[in-house]
Amino acid sequence: MKETNSKPAGFSAFSFHCFRNWVLRNTNKMKNRARLTNRYELVSRLFFLFLSLSLLACITQTGGTRGGKASAAGKPLPAVWDSVGERLFVMQENPRPGDPLTVIYYRPRAGNAKTETEAGRPRAVLFALSEGKGSARKKLSSAVCFDFPVDAPGTVNERTAYAAILAIPSTAPAGRLLIEIESHASDQSPSRILAELTIEARGRDFAAEEIPLNAGNTALRTSPDPRKTAEALRLQEILNSAGSTVYLKAAAFVPPVPANTRRTSFFGDRRVYLYSNGKRDTAIHAGIDYGVPTGTKVYAPAGGKVVFAGPRIVTGNSVVLEHAPGLYTLYYHLEKVLAAKGQLLKQGELIAESGSTGLATGPHLHWEIRAGGENTDPDALCAAPLLDAGSIAKRLLETAR
Repeated sequence: MKETNSKPAGFSAFSFHCFRNWVLRNTNKMKNRARLTNRYELVSRLFFLFLSLSLLACITQTGGTRGGKASAAGKPLPAVWDSVGERLFVMQENPRPGDPLTVIYYRPRAGNAKTETEAGRPRAVLFALSEGKGSARKKLSSAVCFDFPVDAPGTVNERTAYAAILAIPSTAPAGRLLIEIESHASDQSPSRILAELTIEARGRDFAAEEIPLNAGNTALRTSPDPRKTAEALRLQEILNSAGSTVYLKAAAFVPPVPANTRRTSFFGDRRVYLYSNGKRDTAIHAGIDYGVPTGTKVYAPAGGKVVFAGPRIVTGNSVVLEHAPGLYTLYYHLEKVLAAKGQLLKQGELIAESGSTGLATGPHLHWEIRAGGENTDPDALCAAPLLDAGSIAKRLLETAR
C-alpha cells in the first residue's frame, strides 16, 4: 500500500520527458558563460533555473501513490476501508485464565454512525465450550461494546469499530472459548447474534495460601452488617456499569508502586481463611498485594477518572478509577486518599498513600482490575496495551490487501 510512483502526479511520461530535457538544455547553456554578454541576463537565467529545479523537486516528492490506497502521510484512505467487510477478532494471542481480551467487532455502518448510549450498543459474551458431544456451553463473562476510532480523527469518513474488554475468569478451563456479539434487546426486538468467534485458552496454575485471621478480622469477614452489604452492592453497581469514554492512552499500564516492589500475594491465589473460632473459608484473591510500608505513594497506572474515593468496612479507605467503558482499577487498605471523585488523572499522577485500613493483617497495597465486572490479571495489562488504534487498524486492513 505504501509503494509510490516514480513519476510526478499529474504528469504524463511525454510531458515529464520534455520538461526534464528543457532543464538540461538550460543547464548546458549556463556552462558557456562567454556567450552571455549581459551580466543581468546571466543572473536572471540562473535564478529562473533555480526556481525550475525547485519546482521539479517539489512535484516529485509529493507525487501521488499507486492505486490510491494511502495518502502522502501513510494514512489509510476511504478506498481501502471500502474493501473492509465485517470482522470479529481479539488482539491477544494464546490467552490464559485471568487474562483480558480486547474484542474488536467491525462492520460498515451507514454514515459511520456512533452509538453513545449503553442501551444501543451490542454486547460481547464469552462462553466455555464443552469438549464432549453436543453443544453445551457455559457463560463466563460479558461486556458492553463501545465505539473506538480506528482511523485518524477528523479524516474524511472517520472509521470506528466496536470494542469490548472481556476477562477470562481465573476459574475458566483450558480449551475452546466462544465469543458472541449480541445485539441490544428491546421491547420491540429480542437480541440476536451478530457475529461469533472461537478461540483457544491455555491452561494455568495458581498458587495456594492460608491466612490466619484474629478475632477482629474474623468478625469483619463473617458478621452480618447492613452497611457492609450496602457497600458491596454499591461497588458492584459501579463495576458493572459502562460509560462511553476511553480515558487511557495507547500504552500499557504501569504498576501503582515500583514494579520491583515485593509482593505478598498474587493474582488468582487460592486462599483459605483460618478464622479465630476454628472455622475456615475459601476465596480467590482478585488482585495483587504489594508489601509496602504505610505512607507509600500510590500512582495511577493509566489515564482514568475517579469514580469512588472513600472508606469501606472491609477494604478500608479505597479508590476506584474508570479507564474505559467497563474497565476499572481498585486500590484498597489506603492510609490517605488524595484523589477526589470526578477527578481526571493521567498515568503516573498521585492518588493515595498505602496503609492497613479495613480487613488487613499488615500494611500493604491491594491492586485489583475489573473488566465487565470480572477480575483480570494486572500483570497482563502491564505487558501490552489494551487499546492501540494503530494495531487494530492494521489487523482490519489486512483483508484489503
